[in-house]
Amino acid sequence: MNPAKSSLRLVLAGVSTPTRKPARLITVALLAALVVPAVSTLSTVARAGELAGARLPDTLMAGGKTVKLNGLGLRKKSVFKVYVGGLYLESPSKDAEAILAADQAKAIRLSFLRDLTKAQLVDAFREDFEANARDKAGQRAAFERMLALISNVKEGDTLTFSYGPGKGTTLQIGDKKLGVFEGKGFAAAVFSIWLGKKPPTEELKKGMLGS
Repeated sequence: MNPAKSSLRLVLAGVSTPTRKPARLITVALLAALVVPAVSTLSTVARAGELAGARLPDTLMAGGKTVKLNGLGLRKKSVFKVYVGGLYLESPSKDAEAILAADQAKAIRLSFLRDLTKAQLVDAFREDFEANARDKAGQRAAFERMLALISNVKEGDTLTFSYGPGKGTTLQIGDKKLGVFEGKGFAAAVFSIWLGKKPPTEELKKGMLGS
């Protein structure tokens, strides 16, 4: 069959004749198709643990288990940004009461956005403990021992409270462990500071719950 007539028939039928593209152009197109999704994925991962300039890891270890970032919230005092708080759980949850009641590994990490003195931190934590802890009388002595271990923090420092069933609640500044406190009840009292009925701010609580 005459090639010219064959091409004419294909055009009339609404089918375009294949054109030969340079191999270099095809290679570039394929690379672009592969790179774009990869870049998009990396961007999503990077944003997952970032808020107000603070970046928190996607996972932490708590009581020997890996816990995943559930949500981030910003703690503000008046017009000042104080810290970004990250809640880490074994399984995602938006239910504060269930999180406090569950005997599962969990952690809260605070990434500070400004310098704070020990007195400022202790006063704030103590006030929120009194406002939220259900067993204040039973846990107050242990909580005061924890507060005694806290020191001044600088912008960029992190403070982590992590709980593991049967292992207790660990207080950690940066990579340094400061102390371990036994009991699920104590963990509930500490975590209620951010997840209780009267958190430092509702914005902070909602962010940590991923709401």
